[in-house]
Amino acid sequence: MKYICSALLFFSFFNHVFAQGGLPESFFDGKSVVMISTDPSARPVLSWQQLADSVHVHLVEAGADPIGYFELEQVILSEARQADFAKSFLMRGVKNIILVSRKKESLSIHVGIFSGDGKIINSTSLYGVTGKDWNEAGGILAASGKSKRSKNLLVIDVAEFPQISNQETAQSEQKFIPRNPLNLEVFKLGIPLEGSSAETGALSYFRYDLLGKSQEAILAEQAAQKSQIQGIFESLYPHQIEWLTEAKTNEELVRDRVQFLLVRVEGRQADLMQSMGLEPIQGEEGAKTVVKYYIKLIVRDELYIGPEWDGDSDWKVALTNFLNNLKK
Repeated sequence: MKYICSALLFFSFFNHVFAQGGLPESFFDGKSVVMISTDPSARPVLSWQQLADSVHVHLVEAGADPIGYFELEQVILSEARQADFAKSFLMRGVKNIILVSRKKESLSIHVGIFSGDGKIINSTSLYGVTGKDWNEAGGILAASGKSKRSKNLLVIDVAEFPQISNQETAQSEQKFIPRNPLNLEVFKLGIPLEGSSAETGALSYFRYDLLGKSQEAILAEQAAQKSQIQGIFESLYPHQIEWLTEAKTNEELVRDRVQFLLVRVEGRQADLMQSMGLEPIQGEEGAKTVVKYYIKLIVRDELYIGPEWDGDSDWKVALTNFLNNLKK
């Protein structure tokens, strides 16, 4: 896995989100899965499933064969869960990924080729269209697809919401370990800044709250984040850390005595807990969006979430809780 913290590379991803070009050939001759990310404050109020129903007719008109719809935030809950979805897509013969991002004032549809691995897409440089709502954006997409004859003939009439089976997800979800890792005092803990992983992070850029964020905002947030993380670590973590400021493979990290990685995930609390093999909190608390940190042991691909649940809506509190729990 490679970890990249180059601001120029990060910015280039955003600059190419609305890339020019045409729909990939496989769009007209292969299965697609659709991932929806919708701002809950957008009006009229639509659940992601309702939005899927609304956009389906436009995707079919454009020439696609959408075999399943998923909520983007569910797919990117963790690296392990994203890999589960990728395996399932591969088993189903998926060729394309369609991303629908609904913001308050606009809706964007992006189309890319399925990578065939846990990254799901290789880049954020995808063909995309934007409109004020699903009808306008869908109409633009449909118009762009009319110049090409689609070979997708047996297409479902309504949106479908398949479930990833327990058998498909069991292997990676067992890797989450509810205790602390050993030997933190012996090896370095690598800390990639948020958004610095080009290996698994491309999908996250299509979340409604991240898509199109300005370069200035990204730079300011990254600088503030590093400063705040550094302050928390200096107070609570007595062992060595290493900021990941250049691309490195797992082998290079281990050679540099970095055997652990700090991983941050964000999602609904109940969803995160369930994906990590824990009994989820129900009700309003479970519905809250929280940040959770865990440590990945590179050499064994093990994920240590700590002895107590410590997710919090404030990432600084979540990190402080997690580091305090490392002492137990």
